[in-house]
Amino acid sequence: MRHSDEIGTPRGPARIHADLPAAGTTVLVLGHGAGGDVDAPDLVAVRDALVGAGAGVVRVTQPYRVAGRRAPAPAGHLDEAWTVVLAELRARHPEAARWVVGGRSSGARVACRTAHAVGAAGIVALAFPLHPPGRPERSRADELRTCLPTLVVNGDRDPFGVPEPAAGVEVVTRPGERHDLRGDPAATAAVVRDWLRARGWVPA
Repeated sequence: MRHSDEIGTPRGPARIHADLPAAGTTVLVLGHGAGGDVDAPDLVAVRDALVGAGAGVVRVTQPYRVAGRRAPAPAGHLDEAWTVVLAELRARHPEAARWVVGGRSSGARVACRTAHAVGAAGIVALAFPLHPPGRPERSRADELRTCLPTLVVNGDRDPFGVPEPAAGVEVVTRPGERHDLRGDPAATAAVVRDWLRARGWVPA
């Protein structure tokens, strides 16, 4: 069942775009990049691949984007709104088998920082921005160290860098891709689907 709705948060309303199949499925909740939206090619491709495989996907637009702003809100505001949205989704859909969180770029960082607080089973990080372009000394690798199963999918030409694999963190590098992962979204989505399938979280 596909539907859109708004969920109130202390930072203003967030918008959800939900594709939820039958009860007892894994639901992946995805956030967007800092200046982007949930219609980014990689997010849409992941939705299509997972819904086709029998999982659920909810794409979340942060309140600052709902309000029409492109400049991202502070990290604490993003995390707060995201946590409220996840709590409401879990309350609305107790039939879900498990919740996996993720997103692209800034959305991936939010998912990592809040994964334990929202009770996530795992994390899917697309185009995780390891550091600001040209500033490798400002690494954000610690945000990936959640002790939860984590998939990172980055392009090998991403100016924000590519994280190194670590305990519980699998990194798949897509050749020829940059930060937007626009080259072959379907192949990126297949990586996500297969990773979830290998854990038994998506039907074989």
